[in-house]
Amino acid sequence: MATIPPHFPLATRSALRRASSSLYLCTATTMRLFKPKAFSSSVKLPMKPPLCTADELHYVSVPNSDWRLALWRYLPPPQSPTRNHPLLLLSGVGTNAIGYDLSPSCSFARHMSCQGFETWILEVRGAGLSTRVSDLKDVEDSAHELSHQIQSSAKAAAKEASDIADTAPPQPPASDDVSVVGEASAWDESKIVARLTATFMRLSERLSGFLSEGQSVFMSAKLFDKIAMLVEDSMMYERFHEIRSKLLSLIQSRQDSGLGNQIWELTQGLVNLLDDGSKSVSPQLIDLQERLTSTIEDFQKQLDLIVKYDWDFDNYLEEDVPAAIEYVRAQCKPKDGKLFAIGHSMGGILLYAMLSRCASEGREPCLAAVATLASSVDYTTSDSALKLLIPLADPAEALSVPVVPMGALLAAAYPLSSRAPYVLSWFNELISATDMMHPEQLEKLVLNSFCTIPAKLLIQLTTAFREGGLRDRSGEFYYKDHLSRTSVPVLALAGDRDLICPPVAVEETVRLFPENLVTYKLLGEPDGPHYAHYDLVGGRLAVEQVYPCITEFLSHHDSA
Repeated sequence: MATIPPHFPLATRSALRRASSSLYLCTATTMRLFKPKAFSSSVKLPMKPPLCTADELHYVSVPNSDWRLALWRYLPPPQSPTRNHPLLLLSGVGTNAIGYDLSPSCSFARHMSCQGFETWILEVRGAGLSTRVSDLKDVEDSAHELSHQIQSSAKAAAKEASDIADTAPPQPPASDDVSVVGEASAWDESKIVARLTATFMRLSERLSGFLSEGQSVFMSAKLFDKIAMLVEDSMMYERFHEIRSKLLSLIQSRQDSGLGNQIWELTQGLVNLLDDGSKSVSPQLIDLQERLTSTIEDFQKQLDLIVKYDWDFDNYLEEDVPAAIEYVRAQCKPKDGKLFAIGHSMGGILLYAMLSRCASEGREPCLAAVATLASSVDYTTSDSALKLLIPLADPAEALSVPVVPMGALLAAAYPLSSRAPYVLSWFNELISATDMMHPEQLEKLVLNSFCTIPAKLLIQLTTAFREGGLRDRSGEFYYKDHLSRTSVPVLALAGDRDLICPPVAVEETVRLFPENLVTYKLLGEPDGPHYAHYDLVGGRLAVEQVYPCITEFLSHHDSA
């Protein structure tokens, strides 16, 4: 096969490789049938991107998905103790692997590998260096691009924080509150019709399965409401309402025959109607085309976000984590086929959910022991700061705000929390207790570790604040109900000043396990030091007070 020039864009190289591979697609498909799909098309990158500080960077494919999940691998040094089980680390919601490896002096992952445990950090879909590419040959390019984006964004945010400390914010220009409205422009009718038709067709096709029928109807109505605002109080409103009703009926229709033509004709009628209105002298209809075009473009961007970030907690639990576990087992080949696993925050919740699923189905988990840091499946009795997310449990709100750009929000807030006059100083307390993290490491954590979070994920996580605790996406399976039947030893750690997962929430979950299998430890003293949410992983005393506790627990359960 001819070599594709490296200067071609990534998307072009992927398309060319897909075309050239079509000749042997049948043979390749037949061969894949005899391999575990979870890791049959996975790779180890020959050259890691600068962001990855592990010894190796691997990628594992997720079955029935185009996601390639990043796995950071830390190899034990030759002089370390011999262990029987590898260790898998799972991060919190919207975070990447960096939290486990902040610096050479503050690296939980490196510490555990030096204790003899071959250590892997999983970055679930949407986090860190995990990527969507159609060809695994493009994974390395994508990894380096993602690495550059994360580091560049962090540097820009750090520079902005420094600039804010040195200079006063610029004053906005004076305004005389006079707005100038231009003359009504001529319609580019064909483009408007094409854009609207394409939007309505996407909605009628349920966005290729990404939106449920109810969500599709809601989003359709929402778009019409925005358009209606442009023509309300005008003579066109009654005619607009008639076309709206017919289009909504078609969008909800399940039949495909002639659907495109019908939607096109109604869209043409809608644009003609608005075209007539644009010739009116009514002030609100001046520049109607520009405002309608802007409305359509904004709506399409929202639909694209919903499609791009279409996953929830159960996708992590049923697809991402199992794919990573199978890959690590295949690489390390433990004699009993089991792993150790440690989860921080949502990572620990995933482990609890996995134990519950296995217990309910009568399956033996492939986990030899589990440790959780600041995790719970039931927050109903606690005063967690995460209750701020509860409003997103309303599906209408989730569709209005399909993603939460956590990384961008924290980067924007950080200068106000770390520089005078410390307007958001309380923000740091959510992450780390006073003097528990070195400033450089706290800055790296905030500016490099957080990602964009789908509203669908947050919706499911907010069920942990309702009676019965966290449940699956159907709302019928309660993850706390089966933990009493697990056979896996569990170590649960909590921080005394954790505002996100308070000790009472951790204790609520600990009580669900058989007493002989669970060990609970609260970190922090009345007079200090204190532990907040991330101090259990990256606090300055974690290497002395937290890591040895975990190492001792895993060592005790490391029989072959």
